Amino acid sequence: MASFARGLLLALAALSTTAQAQFVKPPTDLKRVMGYADIPVRYKEVPTGICELDPRVKSYSGYADVGPDEHIFFWFFEARDVDPTKAPLTAWINGGPGSSSMIGLFEELGPCRVDPDGNVYSNPYSWSNVSNMIFIDQPSQVGFSYSKPVNAYATNNGIVTLPSAECPAYAPEDSCGTYAYPNITLTASSTPAAAPNFWKTLQGFMGAFPQYSRNGFHFATESYGGHYGPIFNQYIKEMNAHLPRHAKKIELETVLIGNGWYDPMVQYQAYYNFTVFPGNTYDYAPFNEANASMFYNNVYGKGNCLDRLQDCKNTGDNAICSSADNFCAYMVESVYDDVLGRDEYDMRELTPDPFPYGFYNAYLNTPTVQAAIGAYTNFSSNGAVGDAFGSTGDDGREIGVLAALRYLIEHDVTVALYAGDADYNCNWLGSEVIANTVGSSSISSVSQQAGNFAAAGYRDLQTSDGVVHGQVKQAGKFSWTRIYESGHEVPFYQPLASLEFFERAIQGRDIETGQHVVGKSYRTGGPLKSTYREGNGTIQFEVTPANLTYDVITNKPGAPWPQKVMAKRSFRDARGVGARPRSRSRFGR
Repeated sequence: MASFARGLLLALAALSTTAQAQFVKPPTDLKRVMGYADIPVRYKEVPTGICELDPRVKSYSGYADVGPDEHIFFWFFEARDVDPTKAPLTAWINGGPGSSSMIGLFEELGPCRVDPDGNVYSNPYSWSNVSNMIFIDQPSQVGFSYSKPVNAYATNNGIVTLPSAECPAYAPEDSCGTYAYPNITLTASSTPAAAPNFWKTLQGFMGAFPQYSRNGFHFATESYGGHYGPIFNQYIKEMNAHLPRHAKKIELETVLIGNGWYDPMVQYQAYYNFTVFPGNTYDYAPFNEANASMFYNNVYGKGNCLDRLQDCKNTGDNAICSSADNFCAYMVESVYDDVLGRDEYDMRELTPDPFPYGFYNAYLNTPTVQAAIGAYTNFSSNGAVGDAFGSTGDDGREIGVLAALRYLIEHDVTVALYAGDADYNCNWLGSEVIANTVGSSSISSVSQQAGNFAAAGYRDLQTSDGVVHGQVKQAGKFSWTRIYESGHEVPFYQPLASLEFFERAIQGRDIETGQHVVGKSYRTGGPLKSTYREGNGTIQFEVTPANLTYDVITNKPGAPWPQKVMAKRSFRDARGVGARPRSRSRFGR
C-alpha cells in the first residue's frame, strides 16, 4: 500500500543525511523496573534540550518489553503548566498502520520541533502544556520499536541483513544501519491483534511511573487511529472488568480522533464526494469529465470498489479483503495522486509538499539523539507492519469500529472526533457521515444523548484569538468538529485551536466555548449542515519551495526559513510571552 512505501522512503531520506554506516550501539544506561501486569520496562531520563527545552520539565524514554521479541518504544513528557503529579495523562499514537508517533511529537503537538539546520525549538502550543503526554511507537517494528535489532542496509524493497557492523561496497549509499528485524510474525497483523500489546505498554509505563498514572487516562490519535482508537479503548474498558494478576485499572476518560479512517465503505465513497460531488469547500474541482466518469465507475461500477468491499464484509476472508482494499486504494484513492500530483494530506498543496516539516527525521538518526533516548535501532519503518496488516485486509474492513465508538459513549467516555477540511485522504465529508451514524444511533443508556446529537446543530468554534477556526456539533460527551484551513495533521496547521480543543475535551467541557461542563442533556443548537466555504485563495498552483515556512495566520506558505537558523533557543525565547500565546503507509493513517 502507498503509505508503507512512503514510510520507507522517508526513512531512507532521513538516513541519507546522517553519517554513513550508522550502526547503533546498544544502550547500557537504561534503568530496569517491573511495571503493572508484570511487564518489564527499561527507561532513562532524557536530557533537557533533546526535545523539551525547559529544564524544569522532565522527560523519559524507553521500552515496554511486551513480548520476547516485541519491544515498544515510548517517549514521555511532563506537563508544562500543570503540576505533573496532578496533571492528566494522555497517550498519543499515530496510524499507518506502520506510522511512528514521532510524527505527532515533532510535526504536530509535541513540545518541540526541529528546524532545517537540525536545531530544536520549542512548540508553544504543545498539548503537554496542559497534560502529561506519552508518545508510543506501535506495534513493534514501527519507529524506534523493534523485534530484534539487526545490522542491515535499506532498499526501496525493504532491508537486507548483514553479517556484521560493516557496510559493504554494494550497499546503497548511506543506507547501512541498525534496524528492527523485519518479520511479520513479530508484529501485529490487524487492529484487534494490536490492542493487547498497546494495553501491555500502558500497564508497563504506569507501573514504572505511578506518579503520573493516577489522575485519569486520555487517548488521542489520528488517521488509521480511526481503527485503533475505538478498538484499543474498548479493549481497555473490557480488560478493566477482568484484570489479570498485578494489572492496574485504567480510568479511561477521553478518546480524541483526528481525520480518522473508520469505515472503508463510507470513506472510499467520500473520495468521490470530496472531489466530484458535492465537492470540497475550497471551490476546487480537480477532475475533467472523463476523469470524473472514471472515478465514479471505479467506485460504483459492478465488480469494482464497493462490490469488492461488500464481498470482504460478507466473507471475512483475508485474501478477499486484502484484494478489495488494494483495488480501492489504487483505483479510487490514488487516482487523485496519479492525475493531479496533489498532496492527499493537504489538497491545497502540490507534491512535494514541504509541510508539515520533516527535518526531525534526520535529527532522530543522529548518534547523539539516539544515545540520549536509549534507542536500540535507527528511526525507520521496515514495511513489515504494512505487509502484516495488508495480508489481512484490515484497512478494507470496518472491524466493529462504529459499535466500539457507541460502546465508549455508552460507558460515559468523552468521544471527540475532528477533521481538518483540506485533507483528502481521510476527508471530513466521510468523517461527518461516521459521526452522524454513531451519534444518531439509539443505544441503551445514552439514547437521550444520541437523540440529541441527531438534532444538534453546528456552532462556531470560539477560541482565544477571536478567529473562527471551525464548527462543532455536540450532544453530551460526543462531539464532531470540522477545522477550517487544515490538512491531515490538524495541530500543525491550527495549533492554537487544536490545543484549546484538546484542553476542553480532556476537561469534559463543551468544545464550542470551553465554558461549560457537559452532561447528557447538553446539545449545540444551530444549522444542521456546516456550509462555510473557504474558496480557493489558499490553493497553490505551483510547487511550494522547500525552504518556506507555513504561516498559521494566513494559512498559506509563509516566509523562508532564515539563512542561518538560530542555534537552540532559550526556553523563554522559544515559547514567547506567557504559557500559551493568544493568538503516510498511508503515511498519516
